[in-house]
Amino acid sequence: MVIELRQNEDLEQLLERSETDPVLIFKHSTQCSISEAAYEEFQRFTDTAKNTPCGVIMVIEDRAVSNNAASRLGVRHQSPQAILVEHGRSVWTASHWSITTAALEQALKQCQTA
Repeated sequence: MVIELRQNEDLEQLLERSETDPVLIFKHSTQCSISEAAYEEFQRFTDTAKNTPCGVIMVIEDRAVSNNAASRLGVRHQSPQAILVEHGRSVWTASHWSITTAALEQALKQCQTA
């Protein structure tokens, strides 16, 4: 399940969901080729992890939501960026070329077995 986080309320709802299930937030810049490659990896991940709630923030179009996510989660903004959230807290992050389908799968697996 992937939803666009276009407003702060969307972000808050996803963070509430993290109280019961790990959630993944992907911060994407539509003007960056590295972000496009990372987004393709993220999409491959979501194809196999259909039960994992995922949110996408378009950092240029929805800058306020992007800034709010960085502030709420205590994570320095980067783009592209993947943030795994559990119980309203960031438990894993990756950026740029570190965002791969395998890295996302491994982070989720570690979160679920902890």
